[in-house]
Amino acid sequence: MSEINEGHLYRPEERELNVIGKPRRRVDARAKVTGKTEFADDLTLPNMLHCRLLRSPWPHARIKSIDTSKAEGMPGVALVMTGELMPVSYGILPVSQDEHPLALEIVRHVGDPVAAVVAQSEEQAQAACEAIEVDYEVLTTVKDAEHALKVLEPKIHDYAEEGNIHKKVALQFGDVDEAIEGAAHVFEDVFFYEGNTHLPIEQHASLADLDKDGNLVLQSSTQTPHYVHRALSKALELEPHKVRVIATPNGGGFGGKSDPFNHELVVCKAAMMLGRPVKICLSREEVFYCHRGRHPVLMRFRTGVDEEGQVVGMDLETLLDGGAFGSYGVASTFYTGALQTVTYQIPRYRFRGARAFTNKPACGPKRGHGTVQPRFGQEIQLDKIAVALGKSPVDLRMNMLVEPNSLTANYLTVGTIGLGECIEKVVEGSRFRERWGNLPEGHGLGLACSSYLCGAGLPIYWNKMPHSGVQLRLDRMGAVTAFCGATEIGQGSDDVLAGIVAEILGIGPDDIHVRTGQTDITPIDLGSYSSRVTLMMGNAAIEAAERARAMISVAVAEKLDLPEDRLVFAGRRVFDREDPEQGMSFREAVVAAEAKHGTLGATGSYRPPRSPARFKGGGVGPSPAYSYSASVVEVEVCPDTGWIHVPKIWIGHDIGRSLNPTLVRGQVEGSVYMGLGEAIMEESAFRRLPPKRSHASVHKFPSLLEYKSPTSLDMPEIVTYLIEEPDPKGPFGAKEVGQGPLLPIMPAVANAIFDAVGVRIDETPITPDKVLRALDAKRKGKEGRHGPKSFPAISWPEPFQVPPPWEGGDGRATNVPERKSSATKVFRK
Repeated sequence: MSEINEGHLYRPEERELNVIGKPRRRVDARAKVTGKTEFADDLTLPNMLHCRLLRSPWPHARIKSIDTSKAEGMPGVALVMTGELMPVSYGILPVSQDEHPLALEIVRHVGDPVAAVVAQSEEQAQAACEAIEVDYEVLTTVKDAEHALKVLEPKIHDYAEEGNIHKKVALQFGDVDEAIEGAAHVFEDVFFYEGNTHLPIEQHASLADLDKDGNLVLQSSTQTPHYVHRALSKALELEPHKVRVIATPNGGGFGGKSDPFNHELVVCKAAMMLGRPVKICLSREEVFYCHRGRHPVLMRFRTGVDEEGQVVGMDLETLLDGGAFGSYGVASTFYTGALQTVTYQIPRYRFRGARAFTNKPACGPKRGHGTVQPRFGQEIQLDKIAVALGKSPVDLRMNMLVEPNSLTANYLTVGTIGLGECIEKVVEGSRFRERWGNLPEGHGLGLACSSYLCGAGLPIYWNKMPHSGVQLRLDRMGAVTAFCGATEIGQGSDDVLAGIVAEILGIGPDDIHVRTGQTDITPIDLGSYSSRVTLMMGNAAIEAAERARAMISVAVAEKLDLPEDRLVFAGRRVFDREDPEQGMSFREAVVAAEAKHGTLGATGSYRPPRSPARFKGGGVGPSPAYSYSASVVEVEVCPDTGWIHVPKIWIGHDIGRSLNPTLVRGQVEGSVYMGLGEAIMEESAFRRLPPKRSHASVHKFPSLLEYKSPTSLDMPEIVTYLIEEPDPKGPFGAKEVGQGPLLPIMPAVANAIFDAVGVRIDETPITPDKVLRALDAKRKGKEGRHGPKSFPAISWPEPFQVPPPWEGGDGRATNVPERKSSATKVFRK
C-alpha cells in the first residue's frame, strides 16, 4: 500500500469528495440537542457516595495540625482524608511533579485542598468539611511575578531555579544587537497581558469506582485521559493495566481540563478505600481555584526595522506569573517566544523568558497556550511602527510575510501559508484601506494577524511512539467501529474521525460508531490540546481506513473479477468505475472480505516529522503545519465615558481544507467570542487585603457574579472567510481551527481603539477607565497611553547561540552554557 502522503486521497482534485468539505450535522448532535449526552455530573451508580474538599483560606501557610475528629463522627460521613494518605506527588510535565492530591505540610494558594470528606450526600460532606479544624502558620505571600523576583525566601517550591523563579530560558539566533544597532529605526515597547480563565459551561466532575475485577475506573471531564491515567498510576502506586480512565463528553475545556487534578485522585483513592463509587462535582468557585488559565505576562519588545519598516532584528523578554504549581509552565514559558518567527520574516531573533511561582491558583494552557500574550504585543507594536513611518498597517504586514516552504530563524518549518489571502479578504470586506484613519472621531478600525500550531512536534514525555492511533473494526453487519483515545470536548473531534473514515470507505458519517477517550479499549491519543487532534488523529484515521479499504478491495476485486484500481467506494457501495452497475453494497463487500481474510480490523497511527532544531528549547514550537488568521475589528469609543462597543468583526482563517465547514465556522466564531472577552472585560485579577487585616492576596472575581464575560447581547456581527489551500501534512489538507482564530482579536481591538480616539492601551483588558486615563493624559500634552511603564531588570542566563539557517547554521547551539536545568530530558533531542 502506498505511503500516507502519496495516496490518491491526498490529491482530491482527482477524486470527488462525498463527505469531506460538505456542511453536515455533527455525529453527536442528536444526543446533545435531545439531552441524551451524559456529562460527568450526569453519571450515577448504585451505592454512590459524594465527596467535598476542604480548601485553604490562606494563600501561603504551613499546616501545623489537622483535627478531623468532629467530622468523622458526623451523620452520613464514610471517610475523612488528609494528605498523608497520598504522599506521592504528580504533575502533567515530568519536570514539574509538584502537586499532591491533598496538601502536605504547605498550602500554596487560597483554595489549595487540605482535606476531603466522603459522605452519603454532598450536603453532609460539606458540613463535615466545615467541622474540620486546621491550625495554620501563615507565611509570606508572593503576590505577583515582579514580587517573586525580590522574594527569595520562603520558596514556594524547592526545585525552583532560583528563589521563586521557576524557570528561565534564553535563545538567540544571529547577532541581534548588531542588527538592532544598525537598524534605521528602533522601537521599544512594554506590554502587559492580564490572566483570565477558561469559563466552560461545564464544571469539573469525576466519578470513581472499582470494577468487578477490582480495577480502578475513573470517569472524568478531562481533555487528557492518557495523562490522567499516568498520574493515577504514579500517585496511587498502581500498575497501569489496573487503571481505566474514561473521558466523558466535555461541556467545554479550552485547556482548563488538560491537567490531572487533585479531585480526580482524591475520589479514586476514596473508592479504593471504601469499595464504593465516589463522585465529586466542583462548584464554580472551585473551578476558579483549579484555574490553569491564561498566564499574566509582562513583555518587552525591542525591534529594529529598516526604512521600509521591515524587521531586521527583534529582542523579546517575557515575565510570566505562573501561580502556585508548575503545570505546563515550562512549555508555556518557551511558547511566549516560540512562534513570533512563523508569521513575519524576522532574520535575527533573541528571546528570553522567566516564569515565577506566586501564591495564586496555578496558570496553565488556556486556548492559544503561551502564544496569545506576545501576539498581543507584537501586533500592537507593528501598528505603532506603521503609524510612525507613515505606512499602511496592511502593506507593512504584506511585505514581510514568511515565505511558504521555508525555515525560520529558530528552525521552524513553515509549509503552506494562506495569511496573505486572509489579510486581503478582511481588508476588502471591511474596506480598511479607504476607512482606516478616515472615520469620524470615536470610530475606528484595527488590523492584526496571527499564527498557531497544528499540534506540538514532541509529546510531553519524549519518546518515539505514535502521538495518535486509530483502530477500526468491521463486521458482517456492515458496521464500522472507530476506536481512538482522542477526547471530544465540544470541538467536534468525533465528527472529524467519523467523517474521514466514512469518506475513504464510501459510507456515511452516521454509519461509523465512534468510541473515543477510553484508555482500556482505544489506542492512545495524547489528548485534546495544542490543536493537535484534527491533524494527528486525522492522519491516523486515514491510514487505518486505507488499510481496511485495501482488504475489502482485494476481496471484492476477486469476487467481481476486476482489477483493484477500478473499484470505487461511494454511496455505501463498492463498484466498477467503468461500469457502476457492476458492484455490491458495502455490507456485502465487508462480508466478502471477512470470508477471505477472517475477522476484519485495521490500525493507523501518526507521529510528526522530526524538527530540524537541534538545540535545547527547540522542541517547543515545531509543528507539522501552521494555521494563520487575520482580523479587522471595528470599534465605537465614547470619549466622555471610555465605553467601548464592537459592532462588527471580519476574520479570515487559513484552514487548509474544511473537513466540515459547519464546525469550522463554529470554531472561528467561538474564538472571536473568547477573544473579545479577553480584550475588553475578562481578568483573573487579585488584590491585596488591607494591611491591618492580612498581607494576603485574594481573588477579586471568584464567581460568575463578578467575573465578566460577553453575553449574546455583546456579540458583534461576524464575517468569516475560510481560506482553503490544502496542506500536504494535514488529513485531506486540513489545518487547525480550534485556537488560531482567537489570537488576532485582542490586538485588533487595541489597534482599532487607537484609530478611533488616538490613544494606546498596551494591556488587557481594555476597559473604559483605562481609555479615559489615556485620553486625559493626551489632553494634558502627555503620551496618550495606558500600560506598564517598565520591565524589571532580570539576571538572564547566557542565551544559547544558534546561527539562523541563512547564516550557515545547522540547527545546533554553538555556545551551550554550563548550567543545570530540569527541562533537559523533555525539550532537548
